[in-house]
Amino acid sequence: MVALCTLAGVGSAAIADEQASLPFSKAVRVGDMLYLSGELGAKPGTMALVPGGIGPETRQTMDNIKATLEANGSDMDHVVKCLVMLADINEWAAMNDVYRTYFSDGKFPARSAMGASGLALGARVEIECLATVTDAQ
Repeated sequence: MVALCTLAGVGSAAIADEQASLPFSKAVRVGDMLYLSGELGAKPGTMALVPGGIGPETRQTMDNIKATLEANGSDMDHVVKCLVMLADINEWAAMNDVYRTYFSDGKFPARSAMGASGLALGARVEIECLATVTDAQ
């Protein structure tokens, strides 16, 4: 098991400190599987959610997931399973409108979705994923 604490897309150690101090890894690799922690729509390296609600938060969440995958030897085409947690299950359709754009040609991973009574930082959405790795590490 390898814990990967890469903050993809973050070029400054000063910026990385906010998320790097959290008590979990962004991704853990076990064999050819990559397990991502739940990701929020926070700007990379910060604890600040992007403004605008479910649409922009979902887009930032998926951008964060994509960056973490790519920094750790995978990509969106190799995601096999996602868990979506929504602060309001009534925002499911709006989340799906953005989510679907991250997967090519309707090749979607398996997925579960649920409403939650509260997400970290007051987020509207949190998504965690499992992916296979594409590199030969």
